[in-house]
Amino acid sequence: MADIAIVGYAQSPSLRQAELTEPQFLFPVITEAIERAGAARRDIGFTCAGSCDYLSGQTFAFVSNLEAVGAWPPISESHVEMDGAWALYEAWVRLQHGDIDLALAFGSGKSSPGLPSEIYPLQMDPYTLTPLGADPVSLAALQARAMLDKGTITEREMAEIAARSRRNAANNPYAQVRGSADADTLLKEPYVTAPLRKHDLPPISDGACAVVMATADKARALGGTPVWIRGIDHRVEPHQPGMRDLTESLSTRQAGTHAGVNGAPVDVAEVSATFSHQERLLREALGLGDDVDVNPSGGALAANPVMAVGLARIAEAARAVAERGAHRAVAHATSGQCLQQNLVCVLVGDA
Repeated sequence: MADIAIVGYAQSPSLRQAELTEPQFLFPVITEAIERAGAARRDIGFTCAGSCDYLSGQTFAFVSNLEAVGAWPPISESHVEMDGAWALYEAWVRLQHGDIDLALAFGSGKSSPGLPSEIYPLQMDPYTLTPLGADPVSLAALQARAMLDKGTITEREMAEIAARSRRNAANNPYAQVRGSADADTLLKEPYVTAPLRKHDLPPISDGACAVVMATADKARALGGTPVWIRGIDHRVEPHQPGMRDLTESLSTRQAGTHAGVNGAPVDVAEVSATFSHQERLLREALGLGDDVDVNPSGGALAANPVMAVGLARIAEAARAVAERGAHRAVAHATSGQCLQQNLVCVLVGDA
């Protein structure tokens, strides 16, 4: 495999209701990522986007997002109806071909115009799950209940995870939810869907993230501080939640193994724990010990721009290596309900 590095990254602040359209808040993010890379927009050999037409309520809504890229002169581009982390994976594969040396991946989403509890069941099995109104919170509550009954986690531990995420987000300019409340205070709040309280849930966010990658020769020619992708893999499990053990994440474990997570010590991990109990699940699946700094950005509990939150984990992990001295970082993205499909990426510095 050819060595590929992340050479630029950028995010927008996550907002409960962005006044701008997706192309409008994407444009400065993509521009910043390319400028951080020290590259010219015309030098990008391949572009891949991740977004969700369900959120926009129209087919091929992603086409308008290309206005933020600049589609003239004609560009080579692709799209995944998934988180931008999978757009990054496709762009990484494209760079392996060897005929281009720069690629752009971005993800974006506006969740605010609709009601997630009504939109997301439409993406489920139309015969057995959609009629039940199986929304993400309800399914996550079933997962949390299974973990509580198994003794994998307690409600206090879930509250402690949420409290730490909010404290970590205090220094994150892109975060939407911050706070200093401790677990005792959070546990006094009522359930939203038992056993989940509001702090156990992600915020509804609008936002975007972009990452620029380069081949080894191009990354060194650009200068800067390249962050090398030393391993990347993704795995998927059955769509039906009843066909899986929701108290563990086999696909995360397999992706982590094939990406080489346990090949050396990990300093920082940015995981897409969209619900508080899922952080414990992902820690165990990836073999992350107590010495690993998990979600120093606050994670998805602090900012949850759907279709960009996984790519943001990769950008935050890259930032930890390039700007904060971490030697080795792990990033995780998820797609589907209850951690159905998972991507794991291992990043290292130049040391």
